[in-house]
Order: sequence, then C-alpha cells, then structure tokens
Amino acid sequence: MKEVALMAATVTNLVQGPAALYIGAFGATEPLNGAVNTTPQASAWTDLGGTTDGAQLSINQEYKELEVDQVVDVPGRRLVKRDMSVKTNLAEPTLQNLLYSLNDANGGSLGASGAGYAGTYEPAFTDSATQPTYRALIVHGWAPGSASSTQKRRMVILRKVLSSDNVELAYKKDEQSVFSVTWSVHYVSGAIAPFKFIDES
Repeated sequence: MKEVALMAATVTNLVQGPAALYIGAFGATEPLNGAVNTTPQASAWTDLGGTTDGAQLSINQEYKELEVDQVVDVPGRRLVKRDMSVKTNLAEPTLQNLLYSLNDANGGSLGASGAGYAGTYEPAFTDSATQPTYRALIVHGWAPGSASSTQKRRMVILRKVLSSDNVELAYKKDEQSVFSVTWSVHYVSGAIAPFKFIDES
C-alpha cells in the first residue's frame, strides 16, 4: 500500500487574539487598504471599547439545488441567501453604547449631564414604518502571519449594519454587566459589496 504524505501545518497561519470594534455612520469614509495596521480615523469611527467572549463573525449561506429529470445527482446549486452578522458583548455598558445597540439616532436621544447625573437616554418614539438608523462597523483583528512577522492585522469592514437581536443587560452578584448585541449586515447596492476583508501584507 502506498503511503500518503501528510501536509505539515504552517504555524504562522494560526490566529488567536481579540479584535477591536469600531462603529461609524452608514457611508462613513473607510480606511485605505494600506492602513489596515492602523486605528481607523476618530473623525469617522468610534471605538466601542472592551468586549467579553470575543467578537464572532458568521456568514450563513443558503443554496438552492438545481435538478433535472434525466440525472439522479444534484447537478449544481445557486446561492439564494447570504446573512452575515457580528455578535459580541460590549463590556462598557455606557448610554452611548446602549444607543448604538438599539439603532437609535446618533446622539439624538442622549440627554446632557446635569447636577448629580451624568446623562440620560430615552428611546425614540417610532412605529414600524420608520426607517432605522443603519451604521457601519469595523472588526479590527488578526490575520495569518508570514515567515518574517507573525503579527499581521485584518480589517473587516461591514458597510451597512443594524442591531437585529435582543439587547440584554444583566446585574448579577458574580458576573460582569455587559450589553449583548448582534449586528446584521445588509445589502448596499449593485456596485458596493456589503462587506470587505483586508489583510496586512
């Protein structure tokens, strides 16, 4: 029997470590591809602060099988739905992060501070016909390295997101309070892809 040689793992391709999350207005100026290893410009992007349990990117794809009478095998498939999301826990449960988590207008519902209080938040009174406030998100994490450097950055730009799941905040004796949030990615246009991955060279 002929032996099959096993491929060795390229250890510099292994990735571990937390990502930073930045939020901006829908259509915010994106960092240049060559700026993948730098912090996004503060004039357009806001750091969401610390997270717990990481940031999980999911791309769910639904394919429809093609079929013909003359062949018993599946001749092919076509992509009919793609649903991408980012799920995380915001470890800094500020009023500003609550506003982002609830898709509220940027700063429109945050009250100013005053004597004895740091600020207020009240949700906008809208109905189901009201357009929500879409935003853009950047996940700034790590990419596979190279022989010369194992520290490479990856930037994932999500161009049109909406917080689409339940937002939770728990106060417990033995656990940290966080905002649990899931951002879903949406279609932008026929000329602009909904998301983009950039790896450092």
